[in-house]
Amino acid sequence: MGIKFGREYKDIIGDFTEALQAVDGCYEFLEMEEGDWTELAPEDRTACMQTLADDLFYGLGTESTMHVGDCQVTHDPKRHLIRVDRGDSFTRVIHLV
Repeated sequence: MGIKFGREYKDIIGDFTEALQAVDGCYEFLEMEEGDWTELAPEDRTACMQTLADDLFYGLGTESTMHVGDCQVTHDPKRHLIRVDRGDSFTRVIHLV
């Protein structure tokens, strides 16, 4: 099916990457141990999160909800957005248009 979007793809992925960097345990989705994650240089962590954002973007085209670390990532096609939620304490919204 795929996700429809009107913004520049690089801008969407930039916002998505920024949101994912605030997710506790996001490295687990990449099958990394916490020690390995903490040893990475900041620019390498950002590159990993950008790859994760790209993978999740395409994954959300077939599954409307995915779990990353302690968060739920949801594609809302009616509102043209992606939500990154951690209960009531954290919500990030990535606008697709």
